[in-house]
Amino acid sequence: MKLYVIPVTSFRQNCAVVACERTGLAAVVDPGGEVDKVLAEVEDLGLTVDRILLTHAHIDHVGGVREMADRLQVPIFGPHQADRELLSQLDEQARMFGHPPAPAFEPDHWVEDGEIVRVGEVALRVVLVPGHTPGHVAYFDPESRYALTGDLLFQGAIGRSDFPGGDHDTLVQSIREKLFPLGDDVTFIPGHGPASSFGEERRSNPFVGDAAIVA
Repeated sequence: MKLYVIPVTSFRQNCAVVACERTGLAAVVDPGGEVDKVLAEVEDLGLTVDRILLTHAHIDHVGGVREMADRLQVPIFGPHQADRELLSQLDEQARMFGHPPAPAFEPDHWVEDGEIVRVGEVALRVVLVPGHTPGHVAYFDPESRYALTGDLLFQGAIGRSDFPGGDHDTLVQSIREKLFPLGDDVTFIPGHGPASSFGEERRSNPFVGDAAIVA
């Protein structure tokens, strides 16, 4: 698997491109906006996008989804159906956060915990990790040891839980019980900011690291 990160919009949201090296097929994960920019980079890489994957339904992660899906004629996978209400409120979210308007939509396929989503010969495991939103998911590739974690966990920080449907205790539980057990060696790409590893965050994160939980 090859992984490319393309920050988009004023939110500097990490839109990611997951590519299968053997087939040249790719998935765009969380295209929050600037669709022309993302597609130009995909073209430069010589990849063929055959699906869109979503971690959760906040506007900065899904603002460009409908446009991209319509232009490429590809299906949308994710998030979990617990985010259905958030997806129906994209206009309200756009107004609240000063994001360009985006049409409400439903994915072609709601993903489930433990499901395998394939990108060419890459098999991504869906991990349901609520807390930031009710239907938030992560995508994990056991072979490359990469995970795409959306807005749940960041380098030295955790996601917000004060938005509608968020819950702090659930978010911490998702990180500690669903993400960290995937392995200290796993590198994760968060929804914003630099990559880190689960091991580094377990050792040093002031909110969910081992020392913080013991304290």
